[in-house]
Amino acid sequence: MPTIQAKGIEFNYSLEGPSDAATVSLSNSLMSNYGMWNAQMSALTETYQVLRYDTRGHGNTEVTPGPYTIEQLVDDVHALHQALGIAKTHFVGLSMGGMTGQLLAVKYPDLLLSLTLCDTASHMPPESAWDDRINTATDKGMDGLVEGTLARWFTPAFHTSNPDEIARVGDMIRSTAVNGFIACCEAIKVMNQTSILSNITAPTMIIVGEEDAGTTPDMSRIIQAEIGGSELEILPQAAHLSNIEQADAFNKTLRKFLSSV
Repeated sequence: MPTIQAKGIEFNYSLEGPSDAATVSLSNSLMSNYGMWNAQMSALTETYQVLRYDTRGHGNTEVTPGPYTIEQLVDDVHALHQALGIAKTHFVGLSMGGMTGQLLAVKYPDLLLSLTLCDTASHMPPESAWDDRINTATDKGMDGLVEGTLARWFTPAFHTSNPDEIARVGDMIRSTAVNGFIACCEAIKVMNQTSILSNITAPTMIIVGEEDAGTTPDMSRIIQAEIGGSELEILPQAAHLSNIEQADAFNKTLRKFLSSV
């Protein structure tokens, strides 16, 4: 797995697909790594150069002292693309990745060919809920978060029908550095980006699982209402990681949007 230095830290990334094609950049959720996008790769690399990277504090990217801010994660994305010589990209972010994408589109609009925001929100109250997760990670490590997180991330039907994939995602959660998780929680806890969404000018697609209880369809409707000309696709029989649970429907929606830009 290659790494590259940007903003003074080592970022773990993967770059696949034709080097002369347009780039699609995939940004992971909290408590995951770029392996969460495995189900998208064959659907995208036929047409696009695909960049996956581990967010600061996650996967094999360096864990730096926290707390982090969303703006810090946005500056990371910009610096990473500069280091890799990527001037333009279609940015796709899920959950924390989508929170990053919102501010990225406002702060660095020239970087984006398009924006896809998946199972995400512009504001995530109450702060006490994030304090509870931070306390659990501090006291019990990431193991203390696995069961509850998997229950939120996937529907009961997917738990029953795809135990191997549930186990794989559980391993991603366990392998996340406690300090990296806490530092990112601090960023999400105080995030309130609803007021900036109207400044987004990139063509925007919003995708959300119909049964996502964490970043709900109503939260996606708020984002759609604020971003002029944005589209919203609600995927049935999917919870938070809709790109995994309903990979075919997710990929079809994403490819159709990207090809329309």
